[in-house]
Amino acid sequence: MFSKFTSILQHAVEALAPSLPLQEDFVYHWKAITHYYIETSDDKAPVTDTNIPSHLEQMLDILVQEENERESGETGPCMEYLLHHKILETLYTLGKADCPPGMKQQVLVFYTKLLGRIRQPLLPHINVHRPVQKLIQLCGEVLATPTENEEIQFLCIVCAKLKQDPYLVNFFLENKLKSLASKGVPNVISEDTLKGQDSLSTDTGQSRQPEELSGAAGMEQAELEDESPHHMDDLSTSLDNLTVTSLPEASVVRPNQDYNLVNSLLNLTRSPDGRIAVKACEGLMLLVSLPEPAAAKCLTQSTCLCELLTDRLASLYKALPQSVDPLDIETVEAVNWGLDSYSHKEDASAFPGKRALISFLSWFDYCDQLIKEAQKTAAVALAKAVHERFFIGVMEPQLMQTSEMGILTSTALLHRIVRQVTSDVLLQEMVFFILGEQREPETLAEISRHPLRHRLIEHCDHISDEISIMTLRMFEHLLQKPNEHILYNLVLRNLEERNYTEYKPLCPEDKDVVENGLIAGAVDLEEDPLFTDISPDNTLSNQEWLSSPPTTPDHPKNDGKTEVHKIVNSFLCLVPDEAKSSYHVEGTGYDTYLRDAHRQFRDYCAICLRWEWPGSPKALEKCNLEAAFFEGHFLKVLFDRMGRILDQPYDVNLQVTSVLSRLSLFPHPHVHEYLLDPYVNLASGCRSLFSVIVRVVGDLMVRIQRIQDFTPKLLLVRKRLLGLEPEGPMQSVPSWW
Repeated sequence: MFSKFTSILQHAVEALAPSLPLQEDFVYHWKAITHYYIETSDDKAPVTDTNIPSHLEQMLDILVQEENERESGETGPCMEYLLHHKILETLYTLGKADCPPGMKQQVLVFYTKLLGRIRQPLLPHINVHRPVQKLIQLCGEVLATPTENEEIQFLCIVCAKLKQDPYLVNFFLENKLKSLASKGVPNVISEDTLKGQDSLSTDTGQSRQPEELSGAAGMEQAELEDESPHHMDDLSTSLDNLTVTSLPEASVVRPNQDYNLVNSLLNLTRSPDGRIAVKACEGLMLLVSLPEPAAAKCLTQSTCLCELLTDRLASLYKALPQSVDPLDIETVEAVNWGLDSYSHKEDASAFPGKRALISFLSWFDYCDQLIKEAQKTAAVALAKAVHERFFIGVMEPQLMQTSEMGILTSTALLHRIVRQVTSDVLLQEMVFFILGEQREPETLAEISRHPLRHRLIEHCDHISDEISIMTLRMFEHLLQKPNEHILYNLVLRNLEERNYTEYKPLCPEDKDVVENGLIAGAVDLEEDPLFTDISPDNTLSNQEWLSSPPTTPDHPKNDGKTEVHKIVNSFLCLVPDEAKSSYHVEGTGYDTYLRDAHRQFRDYCAICLRWEWPGSPKALEKCNLEAAFFEGHFLKVLFDRMGRILDQPYDVNLQVTSVLSRLSLFPHPHVHEYLLDPYVNLASGCRSLFSVIVRVVGDLMVRIQRIQDFTPKLLLVRKRLLGLEPEGPMQSVPSWW
């Protein structure tokens, strides 16, 4: 009570006293603070019961007022006094001692406001950045302390200042202290640092304080030479007696002291207070984006950042339930790393494991955004750490397991993060993880060279339809990612030499002549080795539905490319009218797909433009047509699935055709030729998408002849699939329907 009365009386005296010049007023407030440490004998009373907070606030106000009254960039006498007398060094010493209790909080607030409210650059001054660096080391040492909020505010203002002037980060790379830390020397103020430093200007007395200020007497000596000898003795004695209470450190181990700003923020990301953790993550986001190469190298090699990101990813992934409904994983709301607050009680669509799933996806989003914002070398190092420590170390064993439920859950999670990733660098590592880095043509004997790729492609044809659909969906979204290696690894590397074609130079008189819907010299589909297993009983007498529009002089075939309208008509003519139902239901014809297909193709063209693909196929004269052709594991599985389309569930067929449609959108001439050109001269033993569909349609026409009233039944099924008719029994429908 007496101290509060004294404080009120002090304010009244200051209000009534005549105004002093700013410097005198500034010095008065500073000496009032130092006077407390010399005179008081009660070191247990909280700082809020003293005048120290008021004096510190007055000093800040004076510094701001001085700056406002002077020209921009000019340092006034009060700021000169603060720098020359190393007031920030002294405040750091008092804050570390935390005497009186709560002093550390006051010092953090003073530093934060000083850096935030003063416009002129302060950090370049050695008497600013050196104590700032020391104060940074005090932050995050103990989690859930009363000063945690002030610590994160201070660290964030430092990060903001570095973002404004990135070169300043070099002041915070403590190479001098690295050797000390590696030898296990305690984190103390070194004699070299303190030697010859200026100190407090004080008037009287004596003080007791809590450790570590043992070197502070030297820090005070220079200024006290201006004072009387007994003042120097009193203050030196009081500072020598200060001891710092030993507190347990946060469990994040600091490998060295090269980048304490990062280390302190890393510790605070583990705070139980979610707001503190998010602010710490924001600070790290600012630091990784700094363009200084030395800082980027130090960040990834001399801090625990990579370990923190990956270890937390791993622990959150392992905390997920063994079994989660894939639909829940796919449909859980979009997660932003700073907004993952979730209340199970308020969620009407809650499911077991939702909290854990949101936490995992939120942290993955943070890693993704951090790598996206990071300086180039830092981004590569962080992404490689995620690849090695999380993708390979944690996810791969789950994806390679044999339990169907485990496969389904892990594949659904992989699918979700494939959809979610936005960083090009992290995407590259994810692609290498899933597909490997191989770019040479595949051979049937080596399709398992990259085990995970082989396993995932095999899962596209799994005995479990759920696993097949989920894996196909994952590949479909992977193909939509802006990364050239995806298509090249899955498809293009096997088409580079165009050895799926049979090169037969045309005679001049045969050029552009089409006979029975085929280019002269092309292998007739009935004579193709792939169709020799079709018995005469399974062939159709009338194959007019296979014919293509004849070539006309107005529409010749140019540059080895078939005109688009011919290709479209060829595919449309594959299915006979009696097997079509779209024209019976308004708005369901293929025309309805054209607008969306055009938009998607335009989007793909924009993405692929940067990859500088050729505009026309590689000249056959330059291709190695003698090499054995293998379409690759991915297309092999897709073609196999497509060939069984009449015997598979509707949902599986939709997903297979959806993936093939994605592949067909890529504007590469070899992809278009192999997948879409029905006139290509296939080499012996080779199959294409068109030839696979021809066989399916041939089987279809044989089967529909066995069904009575096929057309009305077909129309009924279409309407039911579209939700236009209620579900119900339907007689005389074979199992393949």
